[in-house]
Amino acid sequence: MHKVEWNNRGFSTFHALAAAAVSFYLLLLSDLFSEDGGLIVDRKSWLSDGMFGVSLGYFLTDLAMILWYFPRLGGKEYLLHHGVSMYAISLALLSGKGHFYILMVLFTEATTPFVNLRWYLDLAGRKGSKLYLYNGLALFVGWLVARVILFVYFFAHMYLHFDQVRTVFPLGFYSMLTVPPLLSLMNLVWFWKICKGMVKTLCKTKQSVSAKTD
Repeated sequence: MHKVEWNNRGFSTFHALAAAAVSFYLLLLSDLFSEDGGLIVDRKSWLSDGMFGVSLGYFLTDLAMILWYFPRLGGKEYLLHHGVSMYAISLALLSGKGHFYILMVLFTEATTPFVNLRWYLDLAGRKGSKLYLYNGLALFVGWLVARVILFVYFFAHMYLHFDQVRTVFPLGFYSMLTVPPLLSLMNLVWFWKICKGMVKTLCKTKQSVSAKTD
């Protein structure tokens, strides 16, 4: 089972890096979504289409593996996350609408490599290592930025551009009002668990240092 999960997390890391890189490029480095263009909800490119296609394939494959080995590769929250993500990506890919917002959601995958590295280190018996601690800190900061603060910007941007959001077809419009809050809520629940784990790890590290000093 470890071999299956090892490979599964390897594919997960590859997809996360690709999704984060493409999203970062299109959102910040390219001029695709510059303010002086047309309606931001109507803009897209062959690269965003391609990335959405890759992400759909990944989420579908990962969902199949989760169901096949359920619940060893993930519980009901993973089924909900993957299902909602596939729905939103499919809608954007087929309609060509809302690529800007879907790319922001895909960028949150940037935290996935840290989650997977934690599992690899735990499996290798390195839970007490400095690398495990530093990875935990990176996961905490990364999650805070990419999955909490980014969603604050996401909702603020939607509010400021609501006149454009309202031009999206009804199913897409109401999906944009419901799917992101659901994903944001899930991210907050997971962030709370990360915070508790971080505090626990720091306390153990402090106790270990104190014991060595004594």
